[in-house]
Amino acid sequence: MTFSISDLAKEFDISTRTIRYYEEKGLIKPERTLTGQRIYHKKDRIRMQLILRGKRFGFSLDEIEEMITLFDLDRTGKKQLERTIAYGENKIRMLTEQIEEMTALRDELVEYQNDFRQRLHKMEGNE
Repeated sequence: MTFSISDLAKEFDISTRTIRYYEEKGLIKPERTLTGQRIYHKKDRIRMQLILRGKRFGFSLDEIEEMITLFDLDRTGKKQLERTIAYGENKIRMLTEQIEEMTALRDELVEYQNDFRQRLHKMEGNE
């Protein structure tokens, strides 16, 4: 089964420009017809899924490329899984730190809001 660039763009709800960009970066490698039209195969579609999933999880294109390429080098998938786990652990650490920072920021803002409300309440009582 083959797909056109429009097919993939529609399926993944992305622009054809995004797909061409991933091609420029070497993440996908469609065939070309004699007239230059791109023809995507199941492998390209699967790679597109992996790229978009990786982007959703916040991985860089370099990280995504490494994770995808490792499968081509080791068809057992072991190296790919090891690298994906390592990148995932790092991403989880980063997200945990961000959550902690955001929670502290929210708590600080709540404290300020409560303080401001008390000040306003005092001002309104003194009028």
